This record gives sequence, C-alpha cells and structure tokens, in this order.
Amino acid sequence: MASTATSKICLQNNAPRTIFFSSPGKKPFQTNLKFPFLSSPSKKVRVKSSTATKYNEVVDEEMDRIRRLQNGSDVRGVALEGEKGRTVDLTPSAVEAIAESFGEWIKSKLEEERGGPVEDVKVSLGKDPRISGASLSVAVFAGLSRAGCFVFDMGLATTPACFMSTLLPPFAYDASIMMTASHLPYTRNGLKFFTKRGGLTSPEVEEICDKAARKYANRLAKVSTLLTTPPTRVDFMSAYAKHLRDIIKQRVNHPLHYDTPLKGFQISPTKHVLHVIPVNCKILILLHLKCQIIVNAGNGSGGFFTWDVLDKLGADTFGSLHLNPDGMFPNHIPNPEDKTAMALTSAAVLEYKADLGIVFDTDVDRSGLVDSQGNPINGDRLIALMSAIVLKEHPGTTIVTDARTSMALTKFINERGGNHCLYRVGYRNVIDKGVHLNDDGIETHLMMETSGHGALKENHFLDDGAYMVVKIIIEMVCMKLAGSDEGIGSLIKDLEEPLETVELRMNIISEPRHAKAKGSEAIETFRNYIEEGRLHGWELDSCGECWVSEGCLVDSNDSPAAIDAHMYRAKVSDEEHGQYGWIHLRQSIHNPNIAVNVQSTVPGGCLSITRVLREKFLMASGMDKVLDISQIDKYASSS
Repeated sequence: MASTATSKICLQNNAPRTIFFSSPGKKPFQTNLKFPFLSSPSKKVRVKSSTATKYNEVVDEEMDRIRRLQNGSDVRGVALEGEKGRTVDLTPSAVEAIAESFGEWIKSKLEEERGGPVEDVKVSLGKDPRISGASLSVAVFAGLSRAGCFVFDMGLATTPACFMSTLLPPFAYDASIMMTASHLPYTRNGLKFFTKRGGLTSPEVEEICDKAARKYANRLAKVSTLLTTPPTRVDFMSAYAKHLRDIIKQRVNHPLHYDTPLKGFQISPTKHVLHVIPVNCKILILLHLKCQIIVNAGNGSGGFFTWDVLDKLGADTFGSLHLNPDGMFPNHIPNPEDKTAMALTSAAVLEYKADLGIVFDTDVDRSGLVDSQGNPINGDRLIALMSAIVLKEHPGTTIVTDARTSMALTKFINERGGNHCLYRVGYRNVIDKGVHLNDDGIETHLMMETSGHGALKENHFLDDGAYMVVKIIIEMVCMKLAGSDEGIGSLIKDLEEPLETVELRMNIISEPRHAKAKGSEAIETFRNYIEEGRLHGWELDSCGECWVSEGCLVDSNDSPAAIDAHMYRAKVSDEEHGQYGWIHLRQSIHNPNIAVNVQSTVPGGCLSITRVLREKFLMASGMDKVLDISQIDKYASSS
C-alpha cells in the first residue's frame, strides 16, 4: 500500500530541502526546492518589549484569528487571494497549529480509553482538488508530526472515505482529516475531523481551535522546521470504491450476473429478448441493455464513482460531466443545490435517455439526482425519495430533518407511516439528533438536511453522498427486476410542492469579533416577540413529543446539546386559511448574517409574512439598527 519512496521535508528559511531515499544503504539525493507558500502568512508583528499591553492585544488578535476559523463542526477559511473584501486567514501556520492540536486531542482521548500512554497514533489525510491543497497538506503533516502521530496521505479523496478509513481493514486509522471547503469558491479551504465514532462535534472543534489559537499566537506565525515522521502514501479510495460495489452486488443479487448488476436488467416484452427466467413465481424477460447513468462530479473528488464503481458494475456512464479534478472549478459550483449543475445534468439525462443523473458536491458528502424525465431531485424531493425507500425497509421509523423542510414533506412521511422530527439547521445537528433518538430507544434510520447532507443508521450515521446514491441505485434496479417500468421519480409523484418559497439575508452590522453575539441577540429578541404575542398568528413551531422544545432548537433534557448558532421557526396562521406557512430565522455559522426562510401554501403568503417581520418586529424592536435589512425592504416593497 505504501509508496516505495518516502521523503523527509525540512521547512527552514522558506527554502526546504527534500531528501529522497531510493534504497537502503545508499546516500540520499538532496535538492533545494522553493516553497513560497510556506512564508509567513501575515505581516510579522514587531512589538516593543516594554509595551506589555500592546503585546497582549496582539496575542489576543492572533488567537481570535484562529478561533474565527471554526465553522461549526469543522474549520474553514480563505486560503488564497482573490476574494473582494476577504483576506487570507487559513494560512499554513494556522493549519499546522490546528493539526497539531487535533493530534494532541486524539492522543489524549486514546490515552483515556486505553488507560495509559499511546505511541502509535495513526491519522490519515485526504483532500479535494483545490489548488491550495498541496501547501496546506504540508502544514497538516507538520502539525500531526509535531504531535507525535504517524500520518498516511490518501491524496485526492472524499469526506466519507476519510471517515471510512478509520473503520475498513487493513487501514483502520485512529483518526482522519479531510481538507475541503465543500462547495465554496476555489479561494477557500478547510478541515473536517473524524474519529472511529464519526465526525467531531462543534464543542470538540472549539476545544481544538482554542488550543491551536494559543500555539499560533505564541509562535507568531512561524512554521515547523522539520517533518520528523514523513507521511506514508496509501491508496484507500480503491478499497472504499470496492466497499460500495460490494454493497450494490449483495443487495441487488442479480439472478444472471451477480458481479455486474447494472448490466442487462431492463425489461420489455416487445424488444430483443435475450433471457427468460422465473424469479419468485414471475417470468422476467431481460434485455442485454446497460443501465445508463450520468454523473456530474463538478470537477471535484467524485469522478471515482464513475470509473471505479458504476463502470465496474456494468453501467453505461457515457455522457457524464466534469469528472476530471480541477481545483478552479471552471464549469460550475460543485453543489447539488446549484441550478447550473442541475440544469446541465438534466440536459445530459434527456440527451442520452439515461435512467438517472447524479450530482456530487466537491467532497461527495452530499448528492442530488435527476430522474429519467429530467426532473431535479434535491432538497425536499431528495428527502422524500430517501424517506420512501427507508420506510419500506423500516416501517414506522422516525426521520429527522432540519427545520426548513415543507409542511408537505411532513404529510408525505406521515402518510407512509413514518414520524417526522424537525430539528436545528446544520447537518451535524440533524445527524446528532438521530443518534440521540436511537440512544433513547426511538428508532431513527434516516437523518437529512435540505442541503443534501444525508445519513443512515446502517452506515455509521455518516453523511455520505455516494452511499445515498448507492441506496437509490439499488432501489432502481430492484424496481426493474420486479417488473416496474416506472423510474425512481415515481416514488415521490404524490409529494406536494410548496406554493411559495423565499430566502433572504440580513447582514449583521458589527465588527467580526462581536457579530456572533449581536446575531444571537437578534434571534432571541425574535423569539421573545413571538412568545409575548406581539406577532399575531405566529407561534413557535415544534415536531411534538420529544426531548427538545421551543421550536426544536433548545434541548430541555438533563444534558442539553450545545448550540452553535441560534435559530427559530414560527408557524403562521390566520382565520381564513389556518396554518398557511412558516418563517425561520437562523444565525449563519459561515458568515456574519442571519438567513430568513419563508414558505407559504397560499398566494402572496410569503410577502405578507415578510411585511409583518419587517414592520412588527425589525422596525418595532430597533433591530433594523443592528441588521442590514435592505433585502427585506426590497422584497417587502414588491407587489
């Protein structure tokens, strides 16, 4: 698995020497390589030794710089120049400090578990194709090495694969880091952290960033001088792809060709018949026609799913889009919510008469679909599709979603015998809620956010866009083998669409360091206005009987979950229509703003709700002085 050549990299004076060891006993070949990306990321701060107060201010600012990189349960920042109004803050030295703190955190957790010191901590690193990945990878290797960890370089990888590298033998690393910023621009990058139990929580990442902030401030942006333990290159993606192929083969269990279940499954009594076989007392007429699937990888890490999963299972993937990794993302944002990505995939499905289209985000922890008729399946539609599949397998199960889903989705789930739990926005929140429900004895097999993050109990509660697609492909093939000519879209044909949907943003007027507190204040003021009855017909929403109350946002049990951002959803009613819509205010964990989502089942409902928000809350409470409400003004004044 490991490469035959390893390298020891010295990062001294910004002109590192790379020493390649070709074989034991021979003198190493040395060469001087220049790595400008390892230069100090920010201006060196010169402070007079006598000015203690000024020095403390500098240290505080340096520490805040690292803390602000926390993005809920991961780390994100600007890694390259190129964004107007944004400066580079995810520097190699910052990344090194964070990686070192993560390595130390892992070691301390393992020592607690094993009851003694540990010396063989193994951590893997994968990355998406962003152009800042190479320089920041060196910083991760340096940080983990300083913490005394053995590092395994997976190269181009996906976020779910990084987690699976902690479980699948013979790898089974103690922890993993994925370097990605999901669908954000090429200038951004970030880190996601995993142990064998899954992704880290927001409080855990906060603890790591706090330790890293102190390291960073003390070093004043210096980079490590030596990689004492060089990384070992491993090919984990091949093992992960085989894992996905095996799941499809086992669950389809094709009656003619087990190893290529996506080849020759289509049924027609009128076309060229190749096989007639009895299955479960039915006669199946099978054609030698491949399953046609279009994959749009968006130039991210998802191309492997085409050649290393689908093609090897016998599918026809001709016409697939943007499979080559390109960290500049030249074609469109790699995001299943992106309209351009969905439109291009839809056009390809129709052009090639494909059975299915797949859209991955950059690191493949999210996915979206296009059915055989060219209809996009994402957001509520994707949750409904997965709910229909899971409820067939696990009748009566609870399904957790974020609180931006429609009233129609709740009806769809309930009509199929399921229970719908609305919870906090944020994929980590939604997944953790499902874990807790299962721990409390409430069977919960599916957790999904409207962004496309979806996790299943059967898959270690991991949000894996490729695994979601695997489930859907299995269902599609089984439908064909059972004699159905309807496509996968038929499973959600009775899902009602919300009549109106609006999303608006309010920027927080504040310095970055105070933005979170001011945003929380605004959200809590919104809650108080509703509870005090100042907004007629508005009531804090909830999903009913569970250990969460107050709009499914604040835990009321004995051990409440930590809140990474404040948010509330209110249902809106009037005498004529009853409940006709809802409004959801959410503090962003990515940027200093508040998102406002509104849905309505009656014409003009969103406009009416937004006008009440503006006049009866924002203006009346004085929050228009704290928040930039220009988007609200513009929409509320429309006719």
